[in-house]
Amino acid sequence: MSAAQNNFLVRGKHSKGENFRSNMKLFGSKALPFLVFVLVLTGLLERGEGTACSSTFFSALVQLIPCRAAVAPFSPIPPSEACCNAIKALGQPCLCVLVNGPPISGVDRNMALQLPEKCTANFEPCDIMK
Repeated sequence: MSAAQNNFLVRGKHSKGENFRSNMKLFGSKALPFLVFVLVLTGLLERGEGTACSSTFFSALVQLIPCRAAVAPFSPIPPSEACCNAIKALGQPCLCVLVNGPPISGVDRNMALQLPEKCTANFEPCDIMK
């Protein structure tokens, strides 16, 4: 056996503890964002805000694509008719789930909270979780 082959075999052998630790590092780095997301949704459900939202976070986000220009940071663009229709169809509980969920790149949460008023949707204000 050559020195290169021997070196490969020695490096390839790990104790069970090393494999467990490396697997936990990999799992932990992927699981943390998911765990945070689940905890946020659990908190919303316990407070009763999430019970009427039948959409997942991601499907609600997709439904609000027409509102992208109106919620971009520092955007002077008012919500379009398509955006307002999407807001009204989505409903207040789902909007609150989005606003209280993980940060969304390119979305100003304060501007998103103003959409119901700008669209004349008579929603109760969202309780903002910090």
